[in-house]
Amino acid sequence: MSGSAQQAPADQHQPIADPALPPADMDSDTSSEAQEVQVAQEAVPSISNIITESQLSPETYRFPSERLLRRQQHEGKTPLVLVACGSFSPVTYLHLRMFEMASDYARFNTKYEIVGGFLSPVSDAYKKPGLAPAKHRIQMCGFAAGKTSEWLTCDPWEAIQPNYVPTAQVLDHFHNEINNVIGGVEDVHGNKQQVRIALLAGADLIQTMSTPGVWSSQDLDHILKNFGAFIIERTGTDIDEALAGLKDYKDNIHVIPQVITNDVSSTKVRLMRKRHLSLRYIVPEPVIEYIDQHGLYQE
Repeated sequence: MSGSAQQAPADQHQPIADPALPPADMDSDTSSEAQEVQVAQEAVPSISNIITESQLSPETYRFPSERLLRRQQHEGKTPLVLVACGSFSPVTYLHLRMFEMASDYARFNTKYEIVGGFLSPVSDAYKKPGLAPAKHRIQMCGFAAGKTSEWLTCDPWEAIQPNYVPTAQVLDHFHNEINNVIGGVEDVHGNKQQVRIALLAGADLIQTMSTPGVWSSQDLDHILKNFGAFIIERTGTDIDEALAGLKDYKDNIHVIPQVITNDVSSTKVRLMRKRHLSLRYIVPEPVIEYIDQHGLYQE
């Protein structure tokens, strides 16, 4: 995960309901509907066309703001963008579920309204074992977000940097792009509001933050004081002990319980791949296709 350590929503984000199925006696329309589905599938860009090579450089970078909600739907709420930094080698359903868990938590337990969610893969300079090249991780994250969600986005900025980027600087990047360049978002009355940027991570991150000497004290203070964090509980992690060492920031740290325990990890996925085991229902299908297409994680 990106950072100074060596570590690896709202109602509008609910999925749109499927249209009603046609009556059983409409057999005559079956073939035409099948043709429409086939045409729609053929119109979907191939995996390799999600992000072109020309976009994978700092010089040609453009912030992906297409899915950022530009106007709030709930009065009296503070707009919030969640950012998950990590290796994503590969991205799994757990990474995506973290956003949904945080979305539910924010909607029912906080003053925030989520207006966006971003996956930010680390750069190749991180040099973590098992780390696929950034160009592949960007594509996989883009496909996972684009094909399974209506509000998540992959931002390649961190991944395309030539040097390692600490988490604090990544969050600064999002603050600058969303609040300074775009100018924030509108509230229900059309008035511009600054968006709160927050880090989304697992409980293991909080453990490293509470361990002296692992994180830069300046970065830690900047992240937890100016941005805050939404932390997903994980089995085997003593979250209370970790939070005890971060009591000065307790108001900016939101701990989200896992109702359904999920211990999937990218490390386990890579091991399964090496053993030629099925990744279905652990990793999004488009990501599996990409892994197969490019022969990733075979060694």
